Amino acid sequence: MQYAIAPRPICFASTVDAAGNINLSPFSFFNMFSTNPPVCVFSPARRVRDNTTKHTLENILEVRECVINIVNYDMVQQMSLSSTEYAKGVNEFEKAGFTMEPSQLVRPPRVMEAPVQMECLVTQVISLGEQAGAGNLIVAEVKLMHINEDILDESGKIDQEKIDLVARLGGDWYCRVTPENLFKVAKPLTTLGIGVDALPHDVRYSRELSGNDLGMLGNVEQLPTPEEIDDMRRDASVKEVLDATIGDASTRMRELHGLAKQFLRQGRVSDALKIVLLD
Repeated sequence: MQYAIAPRPICFASTVDAAGNINLSPFSFFNMFSTNPPVCVFSPARRVRDNTTKHTLENILEVRECVINIVNYDMVQQMSLSSTEYAKGVNEFEKAGFTMEPSQLVRPPRVMEAPVQMECLVTQVISLGEQAGAGNLIVAEVKLMHINEDILDESGKIDQEKIDLVARLGGDWYCRVTPENLFKVAKPLTTLGIGVDALPHDVRYSRELSGNDLGMLGNVEQLPTPEEIDDMRRDASVKEVLDATIGDASTRMRELHGLAKQFLRQGRVSDALKIVLLD
């Protein structure tokens, strides 16, 4: 499951026990589950080898507060070091070389090096079982966020290229969110896409167009008019294909679909749709 359900964001959780002992540990069973109220959930699972519980869970049962520190590439090796199973009372901030920053609303300190730090109150702890490997869901309501201004864009939002996030995969594998790996997918929230089923049979079962290509075409709000489709013949690249495939319908369709695929890669979705609808 851990190899298949990936990549997973990393919750780098700082906690304290009733005596004030500080703990810092990463968990990849983690995500955001609500924005109003803002709620994150992470799960310190029981150890598989001996069915013992982790210090993070024990601390939270004593002091229902935590800080969720977001991990980027610059701190991933130190984060991994902090996951060493040191004895209770050992401060992983010190072992891993992180800087403790006092929180404003909760007792656990923040990781100064983390690009985002979220001070949280724990509202629920849900045990998923008593057997080895069973999770314990920590439901944490975010009360205050600290964001390093260096990762913001001109509009004040987090820049996905600047934050340089990492995520957990299976085994020892991680992945890094780099600019060359980023891409956008238009959300069909304000429009009603025509759907793949509205496309002609030869388009839906094209050997040139992938499922992703069909998804982009099906996300267009409405089919172009016959006049708009016909106007596409004037495009130089379309005209070149049409002129070169006179009398060869099979090759023409293949070449047009290939050209539409190129247009899709350029973000020209509406023009690509017009191309695949040409007779």
